[in-house]
Amino acid sequence: MPERTGVSCWTCLISGYAKSGQSEKALSTYLSMVKNNLSPKNDTMVSVLSACSNLDFVQVEYWARNLLDTAYHCGLNDSICDSVKTVLVYLYGKCGKVDKSREIFDQVSADGKSSVVSWNTIITSLVQNGFASDALDLFSLMTKHHKCNPNHVTLVSLLSACAQLGCLELGISLHTHIKANQHERDAHGLLNRNLATALIDMYSKCGCVEKSTEVFDQLVSKDVVSYNAMIMGLAVNGEGNTAVTLFEEMLELKLQPNAQTFLGVLCACSHSGLLKKGRQMFQEMSQRFFISPKMEHYSCYIDLLSRMGHVEEALEVATSMPFKPNSFVWGALLGGCLVHRKMELANHISRKLVQVDPDSSAGYVMMSNAFAVHHHWNNVWMLRSSMKESGVSKQPGRSWICLQGKVYEFLAGSSASKFQDERIFSTLERLLKEMKLPGT
Repeated sequence: MPERTGVSCWTCLISGYAKSGQSEKALSTYLSMVKNNLSPKNDTMVSVLSACSNLDFVQVEYWARNLLDTAYHCGLNDSICDSVKTVLVYLYGKCGKVDKSREIFDQVSADGKSSVVSWNTIITSLVQNGFASDALDLFSLMTKHHKCNPNHVTLVSLLSACAQLGCLELGISLHTHIKANQHERDAHGLLNRNLATALIDMYSKCGCVEKSTEVFDQLVSKDVVSYNAMIMGLAVNGEGNTAVTLFEEMLELKLQPNAQTFLGVLCACSHSGLLKKGRQMFQEMSQRFFISPKMEHYSCYIDLLSRMGHVEEALEVATSMPFKPNSFVWGALLGGCLVHRKMELANHISRKLVQVDPDSSAGYVMMSNAFAVHHHWNNVWMLRSSMKESGVSKQPGRSWICLQGKVYEFLAGSSASKFQDERIFSTLERLLKEMKLPGT
């Protein structure tokens, strides 16, 4: 056996455990490695983080405590300590403790921040927890201040951030960077499949279906993941028939659909009102492809039935499924009742919605708006009084724009003067004046 002190030997062992699904053995080996004062390399860290991705919540908590103790009480040198902190950043991000994740990252030394792995870890943690704008700010810091170049992992996370924010301008800029850098492609010059999938998702969520289709068509080797991304992209843009056609093409290529595929197809049917096809897909999912529907599949199917006016059938599905209906399910049912003027049933369902999500104003607002349309002002007043008594407040509307790589957020009721960019301030002032003109 090679000398135990060799970093490559430890890395191979950690990698083997990670690839075979023995995550805790991989982390135990990594812990032994750092306690032997061996400094992990980037490929070591990739294997360690891969092992962390398979941990459940209890295991994450355990290893976070273990590594935190190691980082601050074992007298490790800066390089080794930085590697442990990088793993901690990932673990805290995985369990949703973003503030703790950022706190640990800020303690990584300047030398530690010269590695793209540490930046990838914090950026991915932020994006996965919905802090896309913060992730883009960190990317700017990474490239401009620390002069650290992104790799394909960084770019996948950044494209996901652009998708969350609808930041098409930056997404196009990242795509241009990808096309200009051969290291983002494989040995045959083909686009990295993970990057291609991220591009499809980004363009779709930014409403550019033509561009997402273009990226998809350029893929020489398409797998289930790339088909899933394209089907969902078409679904959210109202291209239901095209999404179903793509699903059928996938079957012709002998690709086996998975749970995510059916979620995309059901979403396509719901957004495009394809009731017959939606029924068929929901039934075939379990009967033909032996995939048990999860909560999200039931939710999508209930949404389809509700939108199409089959609210009673949707309610039957909701109450008979093997899951407790959540706020999305009750919200979809309530929306269907209000659109199709089933006010008596809407009253019953709105109470269910409040029960499962008492802090949300959604049910109250939907019912209040419906009563207002029918001039039932007494009911509107009663609902608002009930909200006040329950301590529920309406969440202010928010939106954002991306201007030259920087994200600006707008919150209903906030002052326009808070924006440092004079162009945004002056445009808002002009729009407010136009809104007050007669006839507008």
